[in-house]
Amino acid sequence: MSNTPHELADEFPGSAPELHLLKMSDPHFMRLFDEYHEINREIHRIETRVEPASETHEAQLRRRRMVLKDEIYAGLKTVIAAKGRDDGKSDR
Repeated sequence: MSNTPHELADEFPGSAPELHLLKMSDPHFMRLFDEYHEINREIHRIETRVEPASETHEAQLRRRRMVLKDEIYAGLKTVIAAKGRDDGKSDR
């Protein structure tokens, strides 16, 4: 397990299977995941002073990470809702 804060598995605990399904089934979301992880690691390097950056740049990265997380969450909600509908159909 990584000790980089804000990894998606930590941000959405209990949703690892749905995150994996979303990433593997939708190229758009795969790009979102990849960009999120790239930005998250860059922020971590800045926070740990491994990589210098201006406060403005760091703030821009944090805002972009938040937007990506929101987009990923929207996709995750769709997958979870579809899974719930599928589970409900099997009871009929």
